Amino acid sequence: MKVTEADLVISAGRADQFPPGPFPEVALSGRSNVGKSSFINTILARKALARTSQRPGKTQTLNFYKINDRFHFVDVPGYGYAKVSKKERDAWGRLMETYFETREQLRGVVLLVDVRHKPTEDDRMMYDWLKHHEQKVIVVATKADKISKGKQQKNLAVIKRDLDVAPDDPVILFSSETGLGKDKAWREISDALFA
Repeated sequence: MKVTEADLVISAGRADQFPPGPFPEVALSGRSNVGKSSFINTILARKALARTSQRPGKTQTLNFYKINDRFHFVDVPGYGYAKVSKKERDAWGRLMETYFETREQLRGVVLLVDVRHKPTEDDRMMYDWLKHHEQKVIVVATKADKISKGKQQKNLAVIKRDLDVAPDDPVILFSSETGLGKDKAWREISDALFA
């Protein structure tokens, strides 16, 4: 997909700030420091639309990006990062639950996992929770350039097995450094948005 426009519409800290309107949405979820901002910037061909940070756990709001005046990407707070208070984590949890359970515009979720490691308990809980809520999930295994080609397929198989990925949920190898998997990710996202 050719991206001609990509703008941050709002960083929503409360459900009443979610933008109204007919645009279909894909949410992006994943552990803190899994490479979510890099994925967004790579797939939208923008250098710094989503801010990458050396400090994981930086996204504390739901960031709505309007793309081509046709749909939204929604960057949700990363999970599994300990250096925020329990009160803050609980508040994000409630906000995300409200979003995932009530947002009619939501068409699917890109769940990012790090291909170098086995899925964490948080990754498994997130995938199971999304499937419980009958979401279409596109699993994107990031940082593929950081491991040898020989290990990539083996690690993908471990991700599929450990997450118990549903047969109709794709698992895509991705690298923001090389662009590997970008076209495949776009095809799956477009299908989820407009099928």
